[in-house]
Amino acid sequence: MSQPEFPADQTGYPEASQATTAMVLGIVGIFFTILAPVAWWIAQRELNAIDSGRRSPDNRGTAKTAKVLGIIGTVLFFLGLLFTIFVFGLLFSS
Repeated sequence: MSQPEFPADQTGYPEASQATTAMVLGIVGIFFTILAPVAWWIAQRELNAIDSGRRSPDNRGTAKTAKVLGIIGTVLFFLGLLFTIFVFGLLFSS
């Protein structure tokens, strides 16, 4: 009796995609902004890997969306940080 054969990975790319991870971090990073720069970084690495042919281009749209979400979350993080510094500056200046 022969062993059943399972289909091998047919993508032909040496690395697995991290676009979904970046997307999840990007979505969560909108609410917990400390994660947004991580999403931006992973998404950029994914786009670089796609451009160099190490990863499948099927997830390019997901990686781009994750990058945009990471950028938005990072901007929100820095705006919140500036607001916090401003408020504490007002409180301690009087």
